[in-house]
Amino acid sequence: MNTAELFLIAMVVIFSLPYLVWRLGRTDAFAPLVVVQILTGIALGPGALGALFPQAFALVFTPAVVQALQGVAWWGVMLFVFIAGIELDLREAWQDRRESSITAGLALGLPMIAGALAALALLAVSNGWIGPAGTRWQFVLGIGMACAVTALPILILFLEKLQLLRQPLGQRILRYASLDDLAIWAVLALILLDWTRVGRQLAFLLAFALASLALRRLMQRVPEPDRWAIALVWLAVCALGADWSGLHYMVGAFLAGVVIDAHWFDQHHRDQLRHHVLLVLMPVFFLSTGLRTQWGVGGALVLAAAALLLVAAVAGKLLGLRLAGRLLGWPPGEAALIGWLLQTKALIMIIFANVLLDKQVISSDAFTALLLMAVGSTMLTMPRVRRLLARQPGLRGPG
Repeated sequence: MNTAELFLIAMVVIFSLPYLVWRLGRTDAFAPLVVVQILTGIALGPGALGALFPQAFALVFTPAVVQALQGVAWWGVMLFVFIAGIELDLREAWQDRRESSITAGLALGLPMIAGALAALALLAVSNGWIGPAGTRWQFVLGIGMACAVTALPILILFLEKLQLLRQPLGQRILRYASLDDLAIWAVLALILLDWTRVGRQLAFLLAFALASLALRRLMQRVPEPDRWAIALVWLAVCALGADWSGLHYMVGAFLAGVVIDAHWFDQHHRDQLRHHVLLVLMPVFFLSTGLRTQWGVGGALVLAAAALLLVAAVAGKLLGLRLAGRLLGWPPGEAALIGWLLQTKALIMIIFANVLLDKQVISSDAFTALLLMAVGSTMLTMPRVRRLLARQPGLRGPG
């Protein structure tokens, strides 16, 4: 078979297998389609399918096919991060800055500390978790932040399913997650700071700031269809500049979205774009992510590392929200509900971990452990939240 035919076979598998598992297995109560797609990507990777059926794996996933899939995945994930940047609205968080800063700070800080301690425990067992270009502090900070991440797009999906998105509680949770989302990318930029290329990075940031001012003036003078076309060019240019400077194209994609106001675009159009990117492009990213999973230090050790990171992430987040609830006088049960909803990690944490792997800060084994932790944390969210709401329906708020 030629490369085009093998590519299309891979695409058939990517889109059919997760859908069949999700639909026939009726997993939506604990694992929405996006989570099943991530799990399928892991299952199709070299550590699972590749190990069990190496000849079939090598036949379909040739270097040329993998390269083609990776190109689709790059563009899909850049669009996804770009949309997340557009939807980041800090104005409401500023209006309730005391509550938002306390809650977001504790929701991010405690799981990050717990994750950093877990990272130190992993290093006490083996240094094989650190990538060839990573340092000890980068690894510890990166793992800590990965344990603290909340995936804002998945959180929106869950809030919609629970009919909480338009409730005051749902809007509060989005504010907390938005602040944490901003901190995540700031920490990632710090981890990726390259003193040998600091001149390039400063040049990029200066050019980005000046270009952003010009872009904002232009976007306010053109109709919405032109704004979408300009936005795509802007995304590609910012991603290119960030990668050229050493900050990674994903940081550039997020920055490109942050300087664009969400109200410049119809909300329905933004929602549809996010939905279509998730449906059409992100499954390819999940498979390409699965192809990067490795079990070099041993399957049992990777699973143990994932379990340790999962405990650190869940316990740290719940403890942080409980402390915030006590400081702010929340009603009983609200801290636990918010704490579990903020456990959703799947997409943003996987993107975060992909960047760390690209930059060789973490090893493939650490990446696999983080991937499993993200999936486990996300799958715990909906069952726990539904149980809490069943016990205390008043937590939903009015309506």
